[in-house]
Amino acid sequence: MNALKENWKVAIVDALVLVFVVVFFVIGLSALAIVFLILGIAGTVLYFVGSKRLAQKEEQDRQIDAAKQSVTMFIISKKKMRMSEAGLPAAALESVSKLARRQKLPILKVKVGPQVMNLICEPTIFDSVPVKKEVKATVSGLYVTYVKGLHGNKGVKKAEEKKGFWKRTLEKAQEKAGNKQIK
Repeated sequence: MNALKENWKVAIVDALVLVFVVVFFVIGLSALAIVFLILGIAGTVLYFVGSKRLAQKEEQDRQIDAAKQSVTMFIISKKKMRMSEAGLPAAALESVSKLARRQKLPILKVKVGPQVMNLICEPTIFDSVPVKKEVKATVSGLYVTYVKGLHGNKGVKKAEEKKGFWKRTLEKAQEKAGNKQIK
């Protein structure tokens, strides 16, 4: 009963799908009933898998926050490459599944003190990380979560948002009309 209280929205959707399946079978649309049944089952499975993955992500974020340190480093280069090609420690490679090893990750080659090492960067800040600059970064193990520029930089600028189709079209139309868009 406790699981039903937590997932009442899914139970309602599944009940509605079941009603539609029964109605379609009674009417004689068995193919449509089977499609609804398959979609209902797939939706329910995806909901529970997604909620489990969300709980895992929250746990990982808590562990990252608990182990974070502030470090001054010099960024040598940045690339997106596979984990197996990045030159990460063997212990890090063994703890990851084979499928995840083939996925491309944002990798930073940095110099911390006299030591040169490769670190995994947060994908959301990867584009804004300056190359050939000294930065102050928040690091948790091999994972860089935040970067702030030093020596004259006010801070690392955020990546510009992509404009949608309608916004680009509006700007082009205003440009042709001779008007500037008000921001």
